[in-house]
Amino acid sequence: MNEHFLKLAIDEGFQGMRSDAGGPFGAVIVLDGEIIARAHNTVTSTNDPSAHAEVNALRIACAAQQTFHLPDAILYASCEPCPMCLTTTYWAGIRTVYYAATRDDAADAGFDDKVIYDEMTNGNLVKVFSLTQMDLPEAKALFEEWRSKVDRIDY
Repeated sequence: MNEHFLKLAIDEGFQGMRSDAGGPFGAVIVLDGEIIARAHNTVTSTNDPSAHAEVNALRIACAAQQTFHLPDAILYASCEPCPMCLTTTYWAGIRTVYYAATRDDAADAGFDDKVIYDEMTNGNLVKVFSLTQMDLPEAKALFEEWRSKVDRIDY
């Protein structure tokens, strides 16, 4: 069954690419054996750098399930998820991911996910962009107020 859902993710990637919605990436999210979301990359058609297939599918799935937490869902991706997609998957609580193509395959096709992985693995992310922390008391006050907020929704 996993191969079936993975092939659907690949089909979704073909659909998005052929309709000029974005890059050649697709994703399917399954819960209890049923597809709750399928999406493709829409980065170039929406001018949204976060509109990767996995993120789009997670948005659809979470809206459909009316939750931001999908610990029992399975993500199927046409390609190894990039660091952003992995992080979003982590925040959604998904614990199982199947993917087909690798980050090296994506790099060979001109996508720079491998560069980001390499920079993060080597601890050299600051070479990609400037990252500067500025210690402002207002930032700490923001978290202090969050901690005291009685009606907050933890995640």
